[in-house]
Amino acid sequence: MSLRLTPAATLCALSALTFGYSASVLADTTLSALFMTQAAYSEADIRAMTADFTKLHPDIKVNLEFVPYEALHDKIVAARGAGDKGYDVVLFDAIWPAEFNKYGLLQDVTARIPAEESNKIFDGAISTVTYKDKRWGMPWILDTKYLYYNKAMLAKAGITTPPATWADVEKQSAILKEKGIVKYPLVWSWSQSEALLCDYTTLVSAFKGDFYQDGKLNFTNSGAMKAINYMKETLDKGLTNPNSREYLEEDVRKSFSNGDAAFALNWTYMYNMANDPKQSKVAGDVGVVPAPGGEAGGASGVNGSMGLGIAKASAHPDQAWEFISYMTSQPVQNKYAKLSLPIWKSSYDDPAVQKDQEQLIAAAKTSLNVMLSRPVTADYSRLSNILQQNIQAVLQGKTPAQDGMEAATKAADRLR
Repeated sequence: MSLRLTPAATLCALSALTFGYSASVLADTTLSALFMTQAAYSEADIRAMTADFTKLHPDIKVNLEFVPYEALHDKIVAARGAGDKGYDVVLFDAIWPAEFNKYGLLQDVTARIPAEESNKIFDGAISTVTYKDKRWGMPWILDTKYLYYNKAMLAKAGITTPPATWADVEKQSAILKEKGIVKYPLVWSWSQSEALLCDYTTLVSAFKGDFYQDGKLNFTNSGAMKAINYMKETLDKGLTNPNSREYLEEDVRKSFSNGDAAFALNWTYMYNMANDPKQSKVAGDVGVVPAPGGEAGGASGVNGSMGLGIAKASAHPDQAWEFISYMTSQPVQNKYAKLSLPIWKSSYDDPAVQKDQEQLIAAAKTSLNVMLSRPVTADYSRLSNILQQNIQAVLQGKTPAQDGMEAATKAADRLR
């Protein structure tokens, strides 16, 4: 059987041979990538990064889709039915790899990440994309919660150093309240949402608790109970703003920036926003330290990081990895370090990265190494709802802490 080419096809073939390109290289590859619309990098920033990538890779086009964080999980799951017509690259939360592994939603990229590269990245960032000793993507958004404090308020109360433990936070809050400097010194994001679990996990980390006992989920161990009791105690003493039970992170930022709190637990992004005089009344008086530990010299943190992965059904895994490698590269992350701190250890000693956020960088060097992961389970969404409901019941005074956390533990066991 002979193959006959039309004149046009012959010309294309000769052109390809003349310039040394194969037909596959001449054909553009179009990737579909899913991102979220809030936190860390903005939509404009991601579009700018992608534009720079396509300049370097003119044979690869990237179609970007943005959805709210709350829709991200379900979008990824739903796209499974689209096969290779679905997404090539997806942004995923640190709490999803177990579930995504169970249902085969991400490609194993372990072999694509050299060991020497992993060693240059914070362990807490690598853990974001690791499940069962395999890598399911590259970490991209590296984040944990820090303790922000109002330097002017502390000085007015005669407090010369920021708190070193959560007990210190409570003591200093009591002084600030007694002196009438601020009605509610503490503000948190304790609404019935994932934000609540991030604050709770930070405190569990501080009090050396865990989410497992004898291989089973358990929320009644000493550290976990100290965390919930601390939360309730600060409410009962009038140190925590009671509206915290309805607040998300942005409410916390606005309350602190308005001068209505002396202490706030929040993500990286709040530092530069709270120091911006255009949107903050306390700009210049914002201090930040690692979330404290239960004892002096300790620190605590929650893994609030996210990774970029290749969808299991992607027909263009190599090109998808080119895009992910670029987006997570050190030069790109350093360029946008004011929005989200890099995953790369050496970036934190770069003067350009440190500029105007030296205090935050100093805190990050500690905090990013002590991040505790929320419970790792393939049924995380239902577990999260169980915990949110029971913790809220305690904070609202509807049930004692011991009863609430025992109920959460029993409900979690039924998920098995």
